[in-house]
Amino acid sequence: MMNPEEFANIANSEERFWWYRGMRHIMFRLLDPIAARYENVLEAGCGTGYFSRVLEQRYGWRMFPLDLGYEGLEYARRYGLRRLTQGDIQALPYRAGSFDALLSMDVVVHIPRGEERRPFREFHRVLRPGGLLAVRVAALDVLKSRHSEFVRERQRFTRGRLRQAVEAADFRVIRCTYANSLLMPVSLVKFRLWEPLTSRAPSSGVQPLPPWLDQALGLPLTIEAAAIGAGVDFPVGQSLIVLAERR
Repeated sequence: MMNPEEFANIANSEERFWWYRGMRHIMFRLLDPIAARYENVLEAGCGTGYFSRVLEQRYGWRMFPLDLGYEGLEYARRYGLRRLTQGDIQALPYRAGSFDALLSMDVVVHIPRGEERRPFREFHRVLRPGGLLAVRVAALDVLKSRHSEFVRERQRFTRGRLRQAVEAADFRVIRCTYANSLLMPVSLVKFRLWEPLTSRAPSSGVQPLPPWLDQALGLPLTIEAAAIGAGVDFPVGQSLIVLAERR
């Protein structure tokens, strides 16, 4: 489970913070061409529910936000979201074939390594045949950071390992691309050199930044969103996104 202290940080940042803003644009470029096919959509691990609200407004989807932490669901209630459920992605409280699509953003990383097949089997169970699975996870162990420790991240993925977990649950992979790729050199310096040298305690990485820096960091993600929307799959990056179809 994610550190409950992070919910307040997310709620204060996710509307405008460069990373959230940029990663939403990337997801939109992937989802826009196919969104009309789906109606009942589960967000498995919705956090504060903000992304569920955005998806509901953008696509007209009937969203079902679920999270293990009641702290996140309290924020979701304030957003006016309905059909909120407190539950575990490893034992989803829904009948088989309940949903047309399922999204899970940066949630499977909180499952211990070696146990990730359990949520993917549950994702398969609650989706109808032909339903869409969209999952984002943190990528590459070398990119673990103080933020990773603070939010209680349990594992990171390579593209091969993520594809294997998805396919083992009887999904057909449609797209699998790294993202947040252009800033990798900066992140490697920060996480592998600067953070070890400073020996700071684990802390959240989503604190507000000066507007000029926020815009500068967001620009590479804007470029990546356009490239991914045009069909480019990045060979390496700080995040991994997979789209798959339930068999």
